[in-house]
Amino acid sequence: MLTIKQNFLETIHGGKPDRFVKQYEPFHFVFTPAAMHRNDPKPGELNKINDWGVTISWAEGQPGMFPNHSPELIVCPDIEEWQDYVKAPTVKFPEAEWEMVQALCEKIDRDQQYLTVLQAPGVFEQTHFLCEMSNALAAFYECPDEYKELIKYLTQYELDMAAETCDHLHPDAILHHDDWGTQRSTFFAPEMFEEFLLEPYKEIYGYYKERGVEIIVHHSDSYAETLVPYMIEMGIDVWQGVMTTNDIPAMIEKYGGQISFMGGINSAEIDYEGWTPEVIKEKVIEACQNGPHYFIPGASQGLNISTFPGVYEETDKQIELYSPIYWAEHGR
Repeated sequence: MLTIKQNFLETIHGGKPDRFVKQYEPFHFVFTPAAMHRNDPKPGELNKINDWGVTISWAEGQPGMFPNHSPELIVCPDIEEWQDYVKAPTVKFPEAEWEMVQALCEKIDRDQQYLTVLQAPGVFEQTHFLCEMSNALAAFYECPDEYKELIKYLTQYELDMAAETCDHLHPDAILHHDDWGTQRSTFFAPEMFEEFLLEPYKEIYGYYKERGVEIIVHHSDSYAETLVPYMIEMGIDVWQGVMTTNDIPAMIEKYGGQISFMGGINSAEIDYEGWTPEVIKEKVIEACQNGPHYFIPGASQGLNISTFPGVYEETDKQIELYSPIYWAEHGR
């Protein structure tokens, strides 16, 4: 039987996995001091101000947090004057705080799992956290030069944080959040995505790879099929959060070997009050029909958690139960 990491690598390299990868099982997450200081809300907490000055709420029963963009709370109301409003938090933290995280890292069995660091929000998300979503999207058209300047500033912050992270933790993998679309469409045309976000992400992900990070996982629980060529060019190894509104079999056929896909189960279809194992089983079996190569079945949410207790664990269980059935049926 392959180890967790071996099975993952066989899966994303089109080799001989002996079972389906169970969602996030190859990734052991640790959080940097930056995450500890961010002051993000817990589920049910409202209107907490984070280290960028953004007012964030996590409404009860919702799958994640989102900014409160009442007009008086928008950090950057005028993107043409963004320098007057946007101030990046520090990336320098006491060595004692890094040592606390390092102690946790030492307990990870890195033969089985990747030491994985989370970076969230990503470059685009940070722009709309700061400016408000409609303002950010309008800025692509109305203030392209200033928007690019803001993106450059945010990219430099990410690079500075990446340097501190790699210096202190030497991660094996990165899970980077940046939602690039809704369930039905991307937020921007591919050409605009290329113009504004391709080079910044090539710089960020290229830096991580230069520093020894083996696996880049990018979370965008959305439709983003038209952006996959850019994801490949950026250096993304696994697109996590792939919803069923994307043509997953066609993407595997076209891009398998260049990038792998993780998801195939829309979280809202299994993660709700009153969920049942039977529904999760049905959705797991549907997802697993995408096959064992270049595909990892799992819910689309961006961490190894669920909104309602037990859903994540039951999804893991159903993937484990179905794996030998699939292998027997397909002669593997």
